[in-house]
Amino acid sequence: MSALASLTGVRTVKGPTDRVVVVGAGLSGLSTALRLAGAGRQVTVLERADGPGGRAGLLELEGYSFDTGPTVLTMPSLIEDALACVDERLEDWLDLMPVEPLYRAFYPDGSTLDVHADRGAMAEEVRRVCGPEEARGYERYVDFVSQLYRLEMRDFIDRNTDSPLGLLTPNLARLAAIGGFRRLAPKVSSYLKDPRTQRLFSFQSMYAGLAPQDALALYAVIAYMDSVAGVFFPRGGMHAVPRALAGAAEKHGVTFRYGEEVARVVVESGRATAVETTTGDRIPADAVVLTTDVPADLFPPRRQRRLRHSPSCFVLLAGSSATFARTAHHNLHFGRAWESTFRELIRDGSLMSDPSLLVTRPTASDPSLAPPGKESYYVLLPTPNTDAGIDWEVVGPRYRDEVVARLEGLGYKGFGDAIEVEHVTTPADWQRLGMAHGTPFGPAHTFRQTGPFRPGNLLLENVVRAGSGTRPGVGVPMVLISGRLAAERVTG
Repeated sequence: MSALASLTGVRTVKGPTDRVVVVGAGLSGLSTALRLAGAGRQVTVLERADGPGGRAGLLELEGYSFDTGPTVLTMPSLIEDALACVDERLEDWLDLMPVEPLYRAFYPDGSTLDVHADRGAMAEEVRRVCGPEEARGYERYVDFVSQLYRLEMRDFIDRNTDSPLGLLTPNLARLAAIGGFRRLAPKVSSYLKDPRTQRLFSFQSMYAGLAPQDALALYAVIAYMDSVAGVFFPRGGMHAVPRALAGAAEKHGVTFRYGEEVARVVVESGRATAVETTTGDRIPADAVVLTTDVPADLFPPRRQRRLRHSPSCFVLLAGSSATFARTAHHNLHFGRAWESTFRELIRDGSLMSDPSLLVTRPTASDPSLAPPGKESYYVLLPTPNTDAGIDWEVVGPRYRDEVVARLEGLGYKGFGDAIEVEHVTTPADWQRLGMAHGTPFGPAHTFRQTGPFRPGNLLLENVVRAGSGTRPGVGVPMVLISGRLAAERVTG
């Protein structure tokens, strides 16, 4: 029994943990800092940028405010939980607006389908577009993903483990029984028969770096977070979230040092003793939390795993004089191709020949993000990561023009001529920003990189990791949870 306990028990940081240095003021680092501050630790956050945010950055151009990273906010209870650690209320720091519809999906046959969080409204929408049998299938699918969420969250997502044996709970058998370990695409198609709804409820696997045909059905939980639990938008844009978390942390004693890049973690006798900046300043630490994509850049780990990374993306931010009446806040435009698209991106390392894309119009919810009468657009297309060897210095400008032409062909007439300011981010740019393999989506969620097989968050006896590169994974909810798991390693 003691041998089993040693395999299933959860390790925590050894020795004193009074002074903690957190490297990175992204969402995972801020989540960690709030929890550590609430637990009475002296916390210093080092961030090389001039302010908080990390991937959830802000770009201001000629009166336009653009989010540079994630645009979809789900599971705000996780933000509420982080703030509660220092006895702060979410509503005192953020004004969250429900997005309705959550998405508007456009299909090549000219049909559209609005996604609603309300189950009855969504069933009616599916009935209108796809028929009554598909609506019944949708309701069964919601039952499935809701059960999936309940079974996964406590035992497999929001929990530290040091061994696969730690997952041997009754919920593991229940997950297997409902088909959680089958492939996503066939599981979705067992409920939904229309290709339009199949795509709508399986495209989220791209966030996990996999085609729906390859991803485990477990990742339908993203569809639950995305399309059942509701989508929100903070007044002021997504960057308002890290601003709020950093403000609350600072109020409760966390020290932020912006514009300070970390050169290395000082390790003596297998234990971190300080963090050193590129200017030579040394900050003593009893424990260190790293949120960087490649911790090995800061100290040599005992061993390194070769990881498979997710595809990347091309993002066009555009401040525009044009409003396109058919657009909602979030708009999904599906191409005719589907399975071949994933082959191109993941297997072949080539650009999509028939691209699907996301167009977000944040000014639909918050007009203050643009000058009066203007709109801002965030256009995202999946691309291969930098392992594909695409020369983005050459390809980028041409691809930008192809994207604008694609938008105009999708009904955004005059999109190019209406652009007043713009900014493009390619996989090469993501790599320059410190994101491994030029992708903001981190290591792919293959079976060998999922759950207990994903890189662990305890690197040394007093060095912990948070962020999308460790457990539980990619996405705003997941990195917020990673901050909690990192803090629990420190506090026990």
